[in-house]
Amino acid sequence: MPYDSHSALWPIQGEIFFRDREFVPQRQVGPHCVATTLAMLTGATPDEFMGKMNTQNPATWSDALAPWQMQLAYCPTDVRKVKFYIDDLLHIDDVFTISYYTTLDAARILADPNERGWVTGSHVVMLHREYILDPASGQRVLVRDHHGMEYHTKRIFRVVPLGYQRKL
Repeated sequence: MPYDSHSALWPIQGEIFFRDREFVPQRQVGPHCVATTLAMLTGATPDEFMGKMNTQNPATWSDALAPWQMQLAYCPTDVRKVKFYIDDLLHIDDVFTISYYTTLDAARILADPNERGWVTGSHVVMLHREYILDPASGQRVLVRDHHGMEYHTKRIFRVVPLGYQRKL
């Protein structure tokens, strides 16, 4: 297969899973953006996810969504800023989680970890159609107005029905 410098974030066009579902923003309490984002996806409370998943292991996030008939599917991404992917996601017009590093200093992202294993912070938000639901603020904002577009990508997942062929 020849080298291809572009990979579609989602290769099958026209698939719709949760586009028309209503989601309610929730504000995180403490450093719990993952649990709060999962709560926004399901309508549950963040407490229902505490202790049931590892914030550094998205496969456990996906497993935690199973009781709500959801799972996460990987989207091929790299460390480019979110703004470079956002048009592709908006074109798909469904539900995603977007994780990004919370430093604007790109060198820190690639730095060696400190003695505790820490490199830099990150945050996860939910994208639903043209809105970001941000657990840090507990608000729904238009994608283009969200400050996260300037940060470097950590991970992007599409929210898909449980049992869907693509998964983590």
